[in-house]
Amino acid sequence: MLEMVLSIYGIKVESAESAAEAVEKVKKLRPDVLVSDIGLPGEDGYDLIRKIRGLPQREGGKTPAIALTGYVSVQDRKLALDAGYQDHIPKPVNPNILLELLVELKVDRKRSAENS
Repeated sequence: MLEMVLSIYGIKVESAESAAEAVEKVKKLRPDVLVSDIGLPGEDGYDLIRKIRGLPQREGGKTPAIALTGYVSVQDRKLALDAGYQDHIPKPVNPNILLELLVELKVDRKRSAENS
């Protein structure tokens, strides 16, 4: 559903079925932002972001990332941020909040690139 909502707003979305597939897509496609559920089959979203952060910058290691999760405590948010996500959004996801955050992260990334 989230993919459909984002597509309506003109956001190109690439999906992955696993953390391993997501890492390969980040390396290949270099997305503006990664949006990941924490609860993934096999490796979880924490494993995913740690692998992404372990990549060189040229392979997507600095890609801004948002964690989506049903785990909504303060501790869960801290775990996500400490793992390497820029933000943590609880489920059910409010599409307007997600869209605002996507725009903010994309703008921040563009500014960082211009200042490098």
